[in-house]
Amino acid sequence: MITAPAPDPLVLYGQAFGSSLLLGTSRYPSPSVLQAAVQRAQPAMLTASLRRQNLSPDSATTSTGGNSFWQLMKQRSIPMLPNTAGCHSAQEVFTTAQMAREVFETPWIKLKLIGDDYTLQPDTLNLVAAASQLIKDGFKVLPYCTEDLVLCQRLVDVGCEAIMPWAAPIGTGKGPINPYALRLLRERLTVPMIVDAGLGLPSHACQVMEWGFDAVLLNTAVALAQDPVTMAGAFANAVQAGRDAYRSGAMAEQHTAQASTPVLGTPFWHHE
Repeated sequence: MITAPAPDPLVLYGQAFGSSLLLGTSRYPSPSVLQAAVQRAQPAMLTASLRRQNLSPDSATTSTGGNSFWQLMKQRSIPMLPNTAGCHSAQEVFTTAQMAREVFETPWIKLKLIGDDYTLQPDTLNLVAAASQLIKDGFKVLPYCTEDLVLCQRLVDVGCEAIMPWAAPIGTGKGPINPYALRLLRERLTVPMIVDAGLGLPSHACQVMEWGFDAVLLNTAVALAQDPVTMAGAFANAVQAGRDAYRSGAMAEQHTAQASTPVLGTPFWHHE
């Protein structure tokens, strides 16, 4: 009996996770839908922005559902990944990260330093220095960045043990708009890489996982789906399928048709 190999875990900063999908927690229709989507996807981590939540679990209401959100976080055994969303300066990042470490009681931080409000593109000029300082302060930094190879290499050089390049601008759902750069990035760097932002369909997630990326982070594609719970499951399945395909070793692409049916022993008929 042939059995499928056990999935290899996602390992970030020496910690193993049972899933290659990370899930955001904003923009869902209700806390109950969010909870059901989390249950369906079983993500490795849940992301949350401190700036979008009240600073206390005892607070009355928030845009995500107030106490309902905090109760969900308490009930789940899934690790939290706070992020520095909305920060436009390094000082804002440092302040938000320190507060997030206290509120969420975790050293993990998704570093978002925005340089352009229209595309929400990272501030590539100051991102490396901000990441370096956070690492010195004891954070496990997952930096949101572009697919630029030099930028990503610099982030690794200052101590980032994983990076999070975008596939496309946040919330666009366009999928990978620069496949060449993403694939080159995967070939050149050996650290874990999580595709963050721009994925809109499960097929997008499957594709980047087939290229060898280690995980994907989703929010809008699930939260704004007509059926977020089913979509969460679809993405979870697609991520696993892409990972399995990568590990299996895809056939080499051919430029001409190749017969798939064996011809050995086939009678040869000669026509006059």
